Amino acid sequence: MIELRTPAEIEAMRPAGRFVAETLATLRDETAVGTNLLAIDRRAHDLIRRAGAESCYIDYHPSFGARPFGKVICTSVNDAVLHGLPFDYALRDGDLVSLDFAVAVDGWVADSAISFVVGTPRDEDLALIDTTQRALDAAIAAAVVGNRIGDISHTIAGIAHADGYEINTDFGGHGVGRVMHGDPHVPNDGKAGRGYPLRAGLVLALEPWFLQTTDELVTDPDGWTLRSADGSRGAHSEHTIAITDDGPIVLTDRSFLGVD
Repeated sequence: MIELRTPAEIEAMRPAGRFVAETLATLRDETAVGTNLLAIDRRAHDLIRRAGAESCYIDYHPSFGARPFGKVICTSVNDAVLHGLPFDYALRDGDLVSLDFAVAVDGWVADSAISFVVGTPRDEDLALIDTTQRALDAAIAAAVVGNRIGDISHTIAGIAHADGYEINTDFGGHGVGRVMHGDPHVPNDGKAGRGYPLRAGLVLALEPWFLQTTDELVTDPDGWTLRSADGSRGAHSEHTIAITDDGPIVLTDRSFLGVD
């Protein structure tokens, strides 16, 4: 069921969005060559506890997950792009890292993801990250009353295809509110002018994610981590936004912290 939020409810979602933004900025600042993925998860868990927030991941067990996730943040590295289950791995020079984080504060959920390189970056990794970020910015700009879900999807795909990347539509954006994953689904490819009409009060997590040379995924033995089928690297950018009559509000905006 698609739910529309009142202006007061959107305001009530701001603390969750701010906390998610602050946490991702903190984790990115603290993550470097040699940082262990389990240490990132522990740090995120500590920040959640201090804030009195609630993890959306630790008990999460959808049909596509082998078991409850058991951690509080997704840490996807290099050819892993989604749902990366933290494990005992120390980051190496040049690793491409995606952090995906969702919590509830006072019962309202926010969800966001960032990708970055630790140490010395490859040009092709920076280009991939840039494409996901530009696709996200364009998707947000298209999230206005009067457009449709297909307009967002078409916008994301247009930027990806222009930069030479293929699109997987198995996983994409989604509604956000009292739960992390709600209706509607927002695929990263679609036809302009089609799909659910965008209305004031609709809250969405928009999340372009692309792989360098494929659109096919394989699942790790951990039952969660999704990797490219050909070993090429992936990147992921995500914000939670609210659609209003005055335009989209980015609830997980990090610009107030001096970061993108």
